[in-house]
Amino acid sequence: MYIIVGLGNPGPKYAHTRHNAGFDSIDRLAARYGIRIETEKFRALTGTGVIEGQKVLLLKPLTFMNLSGESVRAACDFYKIDPEEGLIVLYDDISLAPGQLRIRGKGSAGGHNGIKNIISQLGTQEFLRVKIGVGAKPADWDLVDYVLSRFSKEEQPEMDDAFDRAARAAAMLLTEELDRVMSEFNVRKETRREEGQQERKAKPQERE
Repeated sequence: MYIIVGLGNPGPKYAHTRHNAGFDSIDRLAARYGIRIETEKFRALTGTGVIEGQKVLLLKPLTFMNLSGESVRAACDFYKIDPEEGLIVLYDDISLAPGQLRIRGKGSAGGHNGIKNIISQLGTQEFLRVKIGVGAKPADWDLVDYVLSRFSKEEQPEMDDAFDRAARAAAMLLTEELDRVMSEFNVRKETRREEGQQERKAKPQERE
């Protein structure tokens, strides 16, 4: 059995903010495989089902971000899951461009309070992660205000695609080797803005 966790803050006030990229991605995963995340257990909303032949528990902590580890540990303890073998966490990353993904098998918290608490509660940094890029904080923004902000109209299509890809990556981690999943998803995805700039640069050459 696997536990797949999407990180975020509960309640409509925080819905679809940058910090809730994990919630949005796990919702896409649940919808794709017909799993309803609606049972309150382990201080989280949970749903059980089968993904790619593997039994899974999907989990959205209700503890708020900085206490996410309490919910994750409770679920791991109940199902006797070794985090290094059976835990996958989906969450936002401000060090990645909007829409970019990065799959990792272990690592530090990198300043993310949810991951920091999970590491503290589990006593290990070795668990699978799907990082979802939400863009770097602008220089004149407070960090908390930024991660609790919503995506711009220009960013939203890129993020909708990223949530779908993050869901696919999580599903793939259930049956494929880590290196294979990393090679599939750890590539720099050009934003639509960059694609448009490249098209404009190419036009003079096309007319020659």
